[in-house]
Amino acid sequence: MRHPELFKAIGVKPPRGILLYGPPGTGKTLIARAIASETGAAFFCVNGPEIMSKMSGESEKNLRDLFEQAEAKAPSIIFMDEIDSIAPNRRGGSQGDAGGAGDRVLNQLLTEMDGMSAKKTVFVIGATNRPDIIDPALLRPGRLDQLIFIPIPDEKSRLQIFKSCLRKSPVSRWVDLEALARMTAGFSGADITEICQRACKYAIREEIEKDIARNGMEVEEEEGVAEAEIKVEHFEESMKHARKSISVKDMLKYLSFANSLQQSRGFGSSEFKFNK
Repeated sequence: MRHPELFKAIGVKPPRGILLYGPPGTGKTLIARAIASETGAAFFCVNGPEIMSKMSGESEKNLRDLFEQAEAKAPSIIFMDEIDSIAPNRRGGSQGDAGGAGDRVLNQLLTEMDGMSAKKTVFVIGATNRPDIIDPALLRPGRLDQLIFIPIPDEKSRLQIFKSCLRKSPVSRWVDLEALARMTAGFSGADITEICQRACKYAIREEIEKDIARNGMEVEEEEGVAEAEIKVEHFEESMKHARKSISVKDMLKYLSFANSLQQSRGFGSSEFKFNK
């Protein structure tokens, strides 16, 4: 999006979109917002089910209006969360209305993507927890032809998530965030955020209880009141209730899909060379 002139100079069309897929709570929405922020593009965020309407023709109109607004604000990014709800595999018959509203909405989405003006930089980012049920037509070249797997965070990423969640909070210097990152293997970004929020609530509750205890008692002015901070014991209590929202079985399903996707698309030969 930053260098459309390079694509023009090479003689190829710039990519129209990508699909982010992976377990829930891994930060697909945050990644899309970060891309928009880095590129300085206008950001349009919609939820797949919100596009759908019970009124006949309204869903298609919602899509047309969305793409018109994005082109008017170009360069722009359209982020479609839960895109599987408006682009289910028609062969699977998951909607139960072959040729009905579901098909019309999907066809409208494909039409809008194919009809995007080359002069207007509009990029579509889809996100889904169910890449296996998306209609293949949406994943063809010129549409969402780049699929990117967003896994659960590794230890280094978990540490950064802890730091990001607590960047504005008064955390005791005795709290070892690196140890927390090590102990939360298999946790998603959303799971870690929940741990931090719960620890903050314990700290707030402790301060409220102290305030109640002090109520009616005179406190010397020079003594003051200690500032609230999130302590080791708050995180220890929070970790007692911590849970992984993504099972090993679910994670294996995503890895299996990623592997099968690579195999279905094939690989080029690493030994290829032009004859000299």
